[in-house]
Amino acid sequence: MEKDPSFNVLGSTLATCSTAPMTGYFRNGVCDTCAQDRGSHTVCAVMTAEFLAFSKYVGNDLSTPQPDYGFPGLKPGDGWCLCAGRFMQAHDEGCAPLVNLHATHVRALEIVPIDILRRYAVPE
Repeated sequence: MEKDPSFNVLGSTLATCSTAPMTGYFRNGVCDTCAQDRGSHTVCAVMTAEFLAFSKYVGNDLSTPQPDYGFPGLKPGDGWCLCAGRFMQAHDEGCAPLVNLHATHVRALEIVPIDILRRYAVPE
């Protein structure tokens, strides 16, 4: 798998999203992507209790640890490379998490408009 160039939605080098817990399609801490990443794990989301409850409700439980897969479970404040489509779904339902724009891959813009991402931007 060949990674796409690592640029963020602001046009600069893609920053690390999280290494604790380790995230990303490539599990390298960065929201890098490639042609095989069908879910577009490109939005560096900062988890909130509201979003984690929503995600669990729609069938993607991100808060429960899965030790067999080395997944510690997420808690509010954790960074996670979220699928762009799931972010849009959460936005449409009024419970989108915060977003680290510096760590959100430019390919997220294929699914999420920049003005929506900016609404949820983590204050700098």
